[in-house]
Amino acid sequence: MSRPAVFFDRDGVLNPVVMRGDVVASPRRLDEWRLEPQVPELNAALRAAGFMTFVITNQPDVARGLMHGDSLDAIHRSLAEAVHLDDIAACTHDNADHCACRKPKPGLVSGLALKHGVDLGASWVIGDQDRDVQTGRAAGVATILLRRPYNSGSGADHVVETLSEAVALVLQGARSPLFPSNERV
Repeated sequence: MSRPAVFFDRDGVLNPVVMRGDVVASPRRLDEWRLEPQVPELNAALRAAGFMTFVITNQPDVARGLMHGDSLDAIHRSLAEAVHLDDIAACTHDNADHCACRKPKPGLVSGLALKHGVDLGASWVIGDQDRDVQTGRAAGVATILLRRPYNSGSGADHVVETLSEAVALVLQGARSPLFPSNERV
């Protein structure tokens, strides 16, 4: 039996981004990473409503030699200890690798869906980048974009200010152009 899921982007959604000069970036070390305080409670509310929860994240700094795989593993262990997730999937490739898992391609979502029996037609991607929206669309799930100074704020089914608002939309079974019959929840 398949179940609905929420696929969270990691950086800028579950944890703050790191600024490297004027560039929005991901934390590269555990001491740069911190979980947004409301995440465990919001995730628990989704799980109580029957959603599986996953993290999908691009981490090209590993391929670029700017981050060690051990550091990524440490960040993900810390995340998994703080938040009860069904799985975490990371693409550690660079753009030049042309892999199927690097967002905006849907490989991370479709791989987790296949592995865990996810009903993509009843699922959501919540992200902070336009590529998260593109990933969700490519995978056939509804999308929520968290408004940030570094994204366009367009193309998503819903655009909200906070993760709390995004989770409320999911829990309310918000309608989207992709799913007008409100069959999601």
